[in-house]
Amino acid sequence: MQVCPELGQFVGLRGLLPETELFGPDDVPIAGCACDSRKVRPGDLFVALSGVRRDGRDFIAEAVARGCSAVMLESGNRQILPERSGDSPAHNTLGPVYSDYPVPVCLVPNARESYARLCQALAGNPSRQLKVIGVTGTNGKTTTTCLIAGIFKAAGYRVGVLGTLGYLDGRVVEPAAHTTPPPDVLASMLARMVRNECTHAVMEVSSHALDQSRTAGVWFDAACVTNVTQDHLDYHGTMSEYRRAKGRLFDHLDEDGLAVLNADDPGSADYLRRLDCPALTVGIREPAEITAVPVEQFAGEQTFLLAAGNETVPVRTRMIGTHHIYNCLTAAAVGLAHNIELTTIVRGLEFAGQVPGRLERIECGQPFSVFVDYAHTPDALATVLQTVRAVTTGRVICVFGAGGERDREKRPLMGRAVEQAADVAILTNDNPRREDPRAIFRDVLAGFIAPKAADVIPNREEAIRRALASARPGDCVLIAGKGHENYQIIGDQRFEFDDREAAKKWLFENGE
Repeated sequence: MQVCPELGQFVGLRGLLPETELFGPDDVPIAGCACDSRKVRPGDLFVALSGVRRDGRDFIAEAVARGCSAVMLESGNRQILPERSGDSPAHNTLGPVYSDYPVPVCLVPNARESYARLCQALAGNPSRQLKVIGVTGTNGKTTTTCLIAGIFKAAGYRVGVLGTLGYLDGRVVEPAAHTTPPPDVLASMLARMVRNECTHAVMEVSSHALDQSRTAGVWFDAACVTNVTQDHLDYHGTMSEYRRAKGRLFDHLDEDGLAVLNADDPGSADYLRRLDCPALTVGIREPAEITAVPVEQFAGEQTFLLAAGNETVPVRTRMIGTHHIYNCLTAAAVGLAHNIELTTIVRGLEFAGQVPGRLERIECGQPFSVFVDYAHTPDALATVLQTVRAVTTGRVICVFGAGGERDREKRPLMGRAVEQAADVAILTNDNPRREDPRAIFRDVLAGFIAPKAADVIPNREEAIRRALASARPGDCVLIAGKGHENYQIIGDQRFEFDDREAAKKWLFENGE
């Protein structure tokens, strides 16, 4: 992250981070900051972060060689500078070494948070020039952000969007490497939105991003929690820590910021009693400010009544399921909070159309339904299976798998959800990564009461073809887990693969 590199502008570090403990001069002029030593330019501050596999402290010498103006470290790491010829380990501490080290060293309590704040400050604090809406939750983040963006567009605003489907700066969409971008990319994208005259930014905020302080320095006008159910325990360890990470989104609310919570979801509603900011609740079963009544649902569309205050309007969407109604309610709450008329909100909800890989219907003239969905948690699988069951007269056939090197505790729960809700279960590879697929299958099958009833077909394309070949008129085939993704990770290799294209190919080849 650089600030006005074309102008060669420098900014004093103390002005950006007053809490910095600086060893050396009273202040350090910096032209930008980087946490990757390979990206350091002359005048940059190098932030040495500790990663999962590598430690930024190992790359200080390279950053210095590339011309960094200073090195930032967490205050708990005082014995960190790489030894040079002639140094003894006993003297390799900041105090003795700094006096003749080539660059100043600054210590901060939390290097990740400071790095993110620096990125935002060097980009001109773009979130102060936008209305930023953050959406977190186990399921529904992507769809909800798309719906919110659709509402703002319907109201005539230019919107930027950051999330799983890509990063839109108001003009151009870039592929997304992360649900929530790393701090330098996040700051850059928000700044581009400002330059492109966006008025609003809508972003998915993952629990990983919140735990890693990627959004530090970003101020949100609204913070939405769709739901909180089990996921990512491989990273967070416990549900308590997972909920705590999600709740950190509220720490970033602006002074007059608003929380939007799902009254029907215990995990989301639980935050309500802890907040001291304004909040809007949405719900279907429990009392809430914004509610809905489902009217009718078919395989290709559904209608519900949206009620807010004294107004009630019908909404017709191409996406189906009660879970989608909740997403619409959350988006509507954000729109109402921004003084958008309910009729315009409905137009935005209906304009958003089909979100890629979210109960996306594959229609090639076949006499049975085919849906592709991103569901990869027990709750999401149960929800989408219940949804397709409601619009299916025949059997429900589910193709699914579990990701490798991810939360193992949810795997048997996923198996149990599919066994309970589907008539036919076909277990296949998702993204096994470097984990043995057989171990993943064993974990998933452990949740089945009758594991032998499940078909295990490791090759995902073959599993999809088998499911489609076995479908009869009136049946429904749900291909779950990867949704919009157009790749599969096996070992260290990434292969092109898209569930939707695989299904279409078979349907075209075998259609009448």
